[in-house]
Amino acid sequence: MQSEEHISKVFAILGTGATGVSVAKFLQSRDLNFVFLNTCSKNRPSALDQVTKIFPTHDVLYGSVDKYFFRKIHTIVVSPGVPLDIPLLISAREHSVKIIGDLELFFKSVNSPVVTITGANGKSTVTSLVGTMAEHANIKVGIGGNIGIPMLNLVDKDFKLFVLELSSFQLELFEGTGDHICGFLNISPDHLDRHGDMQNYLAAKQQIFLGAKQAVVNRDDPLTYPQGLTQCDLVTFGTDEPYVATDFGVISHNDIRWLALGKKRLMPVCDLSLKGSHNISNALAALALGQCAGLPMESMLNTLRQFKGLPHRCEEIACIDNILYIDDSKATNIGAACAAIEGFSLSKKPNILLIAGGRTKNIDLSDLTKLASQAVKHCFLLGEIADELHNILSEVIPVSRHTSIEGCVTEASKIACAGDVVLLSPACASFDMFENYVDRGLHFQAAVNNLSASRRPPDE
Repeated sequence: MQSEEHISKVFAILGTGATGVSVAKFLQSRDLNFVFLNTCSKNRPSALDQVTKIFPTHDVLYGSVDKYFFRKIHTIVVSPGVPLDIPLLISAREHSVKIIGDLELFFKSVNSPVVTITGANGKSTVTSLVGTMAEHANIKVGIGGNIGIPMLNLVDKDFKLFVLELSSFQLELFEGTGDHICGFLNISPDHLDRHGDMQNYLAAKQQIFLGAKQAVVNRDDPLTYPQGLTQCDLVTFGTDEPYVATDFGVISHNDIRWLALGKKRLMPVCDLSLKGSHNISNALAALALGQCAGLPMESMLNTLRQFKGLPHRCEEIACIDNILYIDDSKATNIGAACAAIEGFSLSKKPNILLIAGGRTKNIDLSDLTKLASQAVKHCFLLGEIADELHNILSEVIPVSRHTSIEGCVTEASKIACAGDVVLLSPACASFDMFENYVDRGLHFQAAVNNLSASRRPPDE
């Protein structure tokens, strides 16, 4: 064995999913040495087979590590899914090993402008909107982060603009490297199983302001404003009338509601292609961020007229007998579910048949009660949290438990009337019954499509 002084210090990558692989490829492209860490078991997990095939010359360390390991490592790059309070990372800090996420590596490697976006809900929609606005303006744009493409996969591609969706997990380790435009859309309870409480969750989200030169915040949600000292310029958006010429909002003119910049009318709200009133706020946030990034206004407005939204995010699947079937499987927290319910509800009577439930994240679900009493006609409950939701909601609306989404859709179709909306907006994670939220959404879509097929007249 070589003596310690002849072993150069290396990076350690904690996490072997998509982010970990992207970090490894990034380090390899720069001829930087690294090893993989797996601390869950002393046995070799099958999930690492792909990693060892891609990087056959790089070590994978299993189980616990000793003090010698920390003398060999100078930086641990942690994937977002790894909690920061595990014993290995606690010990690493005690040995003065630097702990970072891929966001730090990204900012140190790009020169083009960067737009970063976070929030409890709507961030994927806004990220996609801003990215599409840039594409429509013929700007070569890299779109990634929490939205699906690891951000380090975008490096070295000659992009003229980057648009990143950032989760609280990605922001926890962020130290403010780089000069970026940031957007904080909204905040509601989520991921409390990881963060412990709302204060810690909000603190992680607030990290997005570090190093920002401009920040877009939500006038309707004061907690999106920077809570510490910041040098960045603020631009606000909200669904009220803006009183500052550089802020975005909604104004009325001749009984028509308009998206507006200050007092300037931009486009009628009714021209938005996105479904649901909550997408008014998303559209305004995208306009504010796009303007900060220098995107042309007319191109952005044209995007809003065309953009249909993301799969499984308030996605219209069918209209059967004048009843809308909406897939909002990506709504994995209370805030997102409430936004969808409000977006499709009628003011005069309850018209939502809600499919909800799954695996909770230690979130108080009682916030759903008041809104459900006003907008939900019946709630169909699924998954591990079904009993808790039943206890909460049964006092204000009719509820029923089901063992499958297919059963929920079938029963909802029997109760629904013309003008109603059958809405899958679970407010919970999917992992108790499904592979992920996409799998859950596809089950819903298949059930709706089967229902649609059964209503068609037979071929003559």
